[in-house]
Amino acid sequence: MIVSANPATGTELARYFAQSPQEVDGVLDAAASAQAAWRRRDITNRTSLLREMARVLREGRDGYAALITAEMGKPITEARAEIEKCAVTCDYYADHAPAQLADRPVASNAAESAVVHDPLGVVLAVMPWNYPFWQFFRFAAPALAAGNGTLLKHANNVPQCALAVEEVVRRAGAPEGLCRTLLIEVDQVAGIIADPRVAAVTLTGSTEVGAIVAAQAAAALKKQVLELGGSDPFVVLADADIAQAAATAVKARYVNAGQSCVNAKRFIVEDAVADAFVTAFTAAAAALKVGDPTDPNTAVGPMARANLRDTLHDQVRRTLEAGARLALGGEVPDGPGCYYPPTVLDHVRPGMAAFDEETFGPVAAITRVTDADEAITLANRTEYGLGAALWTSDLDRARRLARVLDVGAVFVNGMVASDPRLPFGGIKKSGYGRELGAEGVREFTNTKTVWIGPAA
Repeated sequence: MIVSANPATGTELARYFAQSPQEVDGVLDAAASAQAAWRRRDITNRTSLLREMARVLREGRDGYAALITAEMGKPITEARAEIEKCAVTCDYYADHAPAQLADRPVASNAAESAVVHDPLGVVLAVMPWNYPFWQFFRFAAPALAAGNGTLLKHANNVPQCALAVEEVVRRAGAPEGLCRTLLIEVDQVAGIIADPRVAAVTLTGSTEVGAIVAAQAAAALKKQVLELGGSDPFVVLADADIAQAAATAVKARYVNAGQSCVNAKRFIVEDAVADAFVTAFTAAAAALKVGDPTDPNTAVGPMARANLRDTLHDQVRRTLEAGARLALGGEVPDGPGCYYPPTVLDHVRPGMAAFDEETFGPVAAITRVTDADEAITLANRTEYGLGAALWTSDLDRARRLARVLDVGAVFVNGMVASDPRLPFGGIKKSGYGRELGAEGVREFTNTKTVWIGPAA
């Protein structure tokens, strides 16, 4: 049974029976048939669907945002912004995918030779609950533009969002079967990955689940894109604008109640400015309004599930027992809902839970360092490699240091964020492959050489 519940109140919202093997087989047949026809359409025809998807998203923004807030607790203001970001991404690929996927002539010993990009087929997307619309459209907009079909296996605590995503694409005019949601249990995923009607797999989620899905896809020799966990460093050097760095750091840590792979998690600050940074950061975190996510003034809503809160609180407890200092929060509140207060841990060092592990919730770990060299060393001292923020007024030094940070993206004097114009993804245990940008639209294509000759 797949159950939707409101994490702010604990109230059950809906429940669904998992689809049977026969129902899943019908979905796969329909998807394969629809994609076979879809790939033959001109790309301008395919991108017109994306423009309609953007229109449907904007028209239904308030309803879709309310659904996100109800199912996973995202503050309503952030949920509306999520819907708009999905629409912006659909518009971006409607504008740019034709050029990004255009045939590229290459001089060779042939009379004519070129590199072309053909779709792979039906792509299975295994997606998480934390951005229930964005995670899908981030993948689906470029994949559909490239001529692929999509199947969505969403996290089972957001089934209504999963069905709403399918509705958006259908209302935009997609051919029947081209984009379908599978309401299935976890143990059904392996069989779908192995099915010959599925060409490739993309997953956003934990490193542990990513390893399982990667092994299943590799056994079937299928392309994978994995966007996994993160423990992003937010490095503040002594010459940074401390007031601006602290204000941005609070947003980078506590947006979506800290439940994002690219939330800043480890704040690595030079000793010379550490006290000033901690004071400003803690004051701003303490001022965040925690509460009802349907209130537009709420900044931090509940965590998505009680077990996630329990795991986070255990990480806080172990970090404090290891010698860190509690500057703010750190206590599970009484009352209904999966709430956890904005928490600040100071004097965190390697070997402590909040430094070594991914903290998926509203907890900030502050580590003090002697200089920039130690800051970069500790920033890289993690098994993850998704994003990093670097704060300094010396942009020449920033350019040099950006090249030695072991991550998929470095944001100088800003917070790490995904942008449809730029490739997004990680290294190490944060996964591989890229979404967004020109790289993202080509990930699920066959880069094919076409040689026509001989030369005259």
